[in-house]
Amino acid sequence: MSKVVVVTGAGGVLCSTLAKALAKQGNKIAVLDLKKEAAEQVANEIIAEGGEAIGLAANVLEKESLELAKKEIDSKFGGCDILINGAGGNHPLGTTTNPFLVKEDLLNKTEGFKTFFDLDNEGVKFVFDLNFIGTLLPTQVFAKDMIGKKGCSILNISSMNAFTPLTKIPAYSGAKAAVSNFTQWLAVHFSKVGIRVNAIAPGFFLTEQNRTLLTNQDGSLTQRGQQIIDQTPMGCYGKPEDLISTTLYLCDEASSFVTGVVIPIDGGFSAYSGV
Repeated sequence: MSKVVVVTGAGGVLCSTLAKALAKQGNKIAVLDLKKEAAEQVANEIIAEGGEAIGLAANVLEKESLELAKKEIDSKFGGCDILINGAGGNHPLGTTTNPFLVKEDLLNKTEGFKTFFDLDNEGVKFVFDLNFIGTLLPTQVFAKDMIGKKGCSILNISSMNAFTPLTKIPAYSGAKAAVSNFTQWLAVHFSKVGIRVNAIAPGFFLTEQNRTLLTNQDGSLTQRGQQIIDQTPMGCYGKPEDLISTTLYLCDEASSFVTGVVIPIDGGFSAYSGV
């Protein structure tokens, strides 16, 4: 049976791939993104392939914006059955320049150089809000539709660095750990009203957000990019399509007794000690 699927952050590489995959299963897809043009482009691509979709602008940090999007979705498709909380990201102001602190760093006056002590409060807050509050608010807005209906679920997007934090990005690692914890909390909280809540934890996938950090202009790997490959037992970056099968499983009634899990899709990164 066709379900109404709401996907936030769906203008990006990973979540647009998931939106298109769910559309091919016959579901009606509400493509939400901060940038309306990006949302509409993905929706148009789904429609061109014979699917049903609507592209809408929505800010996951503004409940009123989400409520406006919900009105349009309800009008066109009906109430939400499946919510994918895909919006998220990092910010340079919540990132240290070096992976390890040395005493000399405290004397470094280079413009833009940041130690842990220089992390910007607003930058860190932005990262936490985008990833955690940006998961909480859409859930508040759309999950009410699911109560009392069969086969409804929520899928959050965590990260393999929620298991073991990466160097340099304490705000993002902490925020994704909060998403994993919230996934478990929400699974228990919603267990009596028939809403399952799970998460996937992607490893390293090349996206527009991280491409310049992981690859050089000629396509070769940066030092950090090579570190990641060396730490990934399968020896490669993930492809967006690698997320599809797990997403379809967790959103399908085939996983009707699965709730509160966070599944890594990371080529073994989170399982490898480095030796």
